Amino acid sequence: MTETDEMMRRRLIYRASYTGMKETDLLLGQFAKRHLPELDRKSLIEFEELLDAGDPSIFAWVRGDEDVPEQYNTSVFSLIKQFQVSK
Repeated sequence: MTETDEMMRRRLIYRASYTGMKETDLLLGQFAKRHLPELDRKSLIEFEELLDAGDPSIFAWVRGDEDVPEQYNTSVFSLIKQFQVSK
């Protein structure tokens, strides 16, 4: 069975809310609930690939403690940064 976009959104929202690190759970979970419903399939895939990078890395990139590797420096990551700043 092929995963629909809606199924993928639900799975990613859950995954983003329970990453294992409280700080990223809050940031990514809230971001996912607000923005994933409007993202297209390509952006959903980018978000999933970002989640695969792991909490410590994502947290360091969002805070600006480390440079974001090119493969993760996507439009979705930019949305996350904007979301984090606007909170």
